[in-house]
Formats: sequence, structure tokens, C-alpha cells
Amino acid sequence: MSTHSHHDHSHAHDHADHAGHADHAGHAHGHEAGGHHHHHHHHAPQAGQGRTFAIAVGLNVVIVIVQAVYGVIAHSTALLADAGHNLSDVLGLLLAWGAVWLGARRPSARYTFGLGSSSILASLANAALLLFACGAIVLEAVQRLLNPAPVAGFDVFIVAMLGLVGNGFSAWLFMRGSKEDLNVRGAFLHMAADAAISAAVAVSGLVILYTGWYWIDPAMSIIVVGVILYGTWGLGRDAMRLAMAAVPPGVDTAVIQDYLTALPGVRAVHDLHVWALSTTENALTVHLVMPQGHPGDAFLQGVVATLRREYSMHHATLQVDFGDAFTGCSLDRR
Repeated sequence: MSTHSHHDHSHAHDHADHAGHADHAGHAHGHEAGGHHHHHHHHAPQAGQGRTFAIAVGLNVVIVIVQAVYGVIAHSTALLADAGHNLSDVLGLLLAWGAVWLGARRPSARYTFGLGSSSILASLANAALLLFACGAIVLEAVQRLLNPAPVAGFDVFIVAMLGLVGNGFSAWLFMRGSKEDLNVRGAFLHMAADAAISAAVAVSGLVILYTGWYWIDPAMSIIVVGVILYGTWGLGRDAMRLAMAAVPPGVDTAVIQDYLTALPGVRAVHDLHVWALSTTENALTVHLVMPQGHPGDAFLQGVVATLRREYSMHHATLQVDFGDAFTGCSLDRR
């Protein structure tokens, strides 16, 4: 059940009225993709996310420069590693930002669903970037555990605190849209991971300042990487499933099938397919077996409106069959 707020983006492209036309097998089809003169509903977070990405990218570029410069001055490989990780985040944010921009573009003759699926690809790329950054940090940490080097603890603490504030603020900006948009969740995880790393580096800087235990810094880095990997695994798994046209998280096809089967005049439901058009929009196609004939446009438009409002199906196509000569595909419910 969707509780997302909708932002009526009104592409208003009309679908030709196929209602009740007979095909070669003698079926009647009622093709309704949101009803005639239908409007696609984009989630509000997508619309206002451009400024958030711009702020986050700007902050991270500043953090990268400061950390790289002071990493050299303070002889801190931890700061240099963190700068490298933040640089990968700038690339990840640019990917996610580009996907949001592409997703807002109108459908075309070649891309009839628009370019929203680029957000799924960006989520996959973001997960891959995070894994790569984690690998680089662990490698650096292991080398520093084997060969501890003197570090200017106070400088590390101050610069890491700057990183913590910048990344924490960026993560807070993305938090709003991270629940309903996997692409934004990827950006949020990036920023939250950065804030955690900066906090760990800051604490290790203080410990080094007062104890001289240089091994604390790389040990802390490895612990933080474990936390990042835990979040990244879920992001990567969800993005891969969406890329494979799996049913999106939070959507129950059995509940949708029960709703459609219970509709007046519907004897059976078959060929129910649900997939993600983007990290915020879902599509559905289904055949309704209605022996009494076509129920009329108003009935189908009502069903489509309910599917959009109650079940997060933003682009629904219904086909009405009379029930003769049915050869549909059945789903394995496992």
C-alpha cells in the first residue's frame, strides 16, 4: 500500500481507444494505460532532488580537496584514503544526479517509458563504487597495521570533523527521499558512510593525540568498512533485482491478483506482470477474463486509478478477454 505523495507531472499523452476491438483469436481487448488522457505520477522527492545533489556534490568536492591537502601535510594516510573515498562518492553522486535528471525527461518514440530505468543502473553503479572504495580502504588499513606511521593527531581530528559535518549534512538532505527511491537511498548510504568514516578518523585522531597508538586509526577504518558493506549489500541486491525486472520491494502480486479477481464480472485473471520502470515507478500488465463482454471505459479507468493509488502501479495496462481460446502463461509463486 503506497503512502507516497504524488506529484502530477502530466505528460498527457493519449492512448488510442482499443476498447472492445476484436483480435484474430476473437478476444476483446480493453487497453488502458492509466485511462485515456492519463497522467503519470512522479514522486515528489524526484522533482526537488536536483538542489540536494548540487549541494552534496559541492560539499564533497571541498571535502576532497581539504582532506587531500591536509593528508599530505599531517602525513595521514587515513585522511588520504578518506579523500579517495569521498572522490568516489562525488562520482557516485553525479551518477545518481544524472539518473534523476534522465528520469524526469518525457517518453520518446524510442524510449516509450521514458528514461527512468537509468536510476536502477545508477543504483547498481553506486553499489559497485562503494564496494570498490571499501576494498581500497581495507587494503590501506592492513598496510598501516603492518607498518604504523607517525600521524599528526590534532590535524587529523580537525579535518575529519569537517568531513563529518559536511557528509552528515548531505546525508540528512537525502534522508527524505531514501525510503521510496532506491537511487536516492544509494546517495544517502554514500553520505552516511562518509560521515561514519569521518567520525572514526576523528576519534582515532584524538586517541593518537593522547596515547600515540597509531594502530587505532587503521583498526577503526576496518570496523567502519564492515558497516558500509552491510548497507551496500542490500542496495546492490535490490538494484540487481529491479534490473532483472523482478517485482519491486513492497509490492505483493498475490494481493493485487486477489483485488482484480474480486472485481464484478471478472471470472479469472492471468498474465499478471509487475516490474519497475525506475526506482520510484512501477508498471503492470494483466488479462481480465470477462465472459459478459467489455465492461466499459469508466470501469477500467476506475480499476487503473485504484491500482495507482492503492498498489503503487503507476502505469497499468489492462486487457479484457472473453475467455475463449485462452492460452496464458502461469506464474511460479515460489
